[in-house]
Amino acid sequence: MTGQQRTAIVTGAGRGIGAEIARRLASDGFRVAAIDLDHDGLDALTAGLTAAGHKAIGIVSDISDESAVDSAVARTADELGPPVVVVNNAGIIRDNLLYKMAVSDWDQVMNVHLRGSFLVSRAAQKHMVEAKWGRVINLSSTSALGNRGQANYSAAKAGLQGFTKTLALELGPFGVTANAIAPGFIETEMTASTAARLGVSFEDFTAKAASAIPVRRTGKPADIANAVSFFASDTAGFVSGQVLYVAGGPKA
Repeated sequence: MTGQQRTAIVTGAGRGIGAEIARRLASDGFRVAAIDLDHDGLDALTAGLTAAGHKAIGIVSDISDESAVDSAVARTADELGPPVVVVNNAGIIRDNLLYKMAVSDWDQVMNVHLRGSFLVSRAAQKHMVEAKWGRVINLSSTSALGNRGQANYSAAKAGLQGFTKTLALELGPFGVTANAIAPGFIETEMTASTAARLGVSFEDFTAKAASAIPVRRTGKPADIANAVSFFASDTAGFVSGQVLYVAGGPKA
């Protein structure tokens, strides 16, 4: 198992992509600290992992709060061992056209995606540097290339790509890699809520999306978890500063 005796932090792990990433890393042998604001989601995830024989804890924490993040990372180190893998997956959407977008919609998205990823990575990097081995994996999006109605989300996801490349430069000399994954259309509760907001069925929404994807299907959370598994492994040690578009076709 590639992650044996190593600890990973996954943010936004209460459901969807984050939960699937946590399950995959656990199956790869990592001890997993799952962070989210969704208490019930964390309970269900960690109960399932524990029942399967994995070591995992759930931490209810706001990743945009500096002291909360520092406490969460410290608790992870105390209970599971020093975190040497961080998956910055937590995210929210507050979609609107620019002229209708509230400042609070902009700030909330930036706080979770960018500030949160910065705080968690900064708190955990010392453990990676001490171990002379580490992995930072940031969840970007194809929206980083631009997407109507998502000025805030697109800017945040593009920012994460620059953040990733800079961490690769700064942390590389200490045996730490940093990479980003940019999902395309993935079937999650978040995309289902977008369909509901548009007044269309999720089935019609996904069918329309699939028709524009070269492989003619939409993505599943497992597709992203598979990419995370690779980046978190020993075999990915010579891959850093990269953005992998997992979108069923060429995007970047």
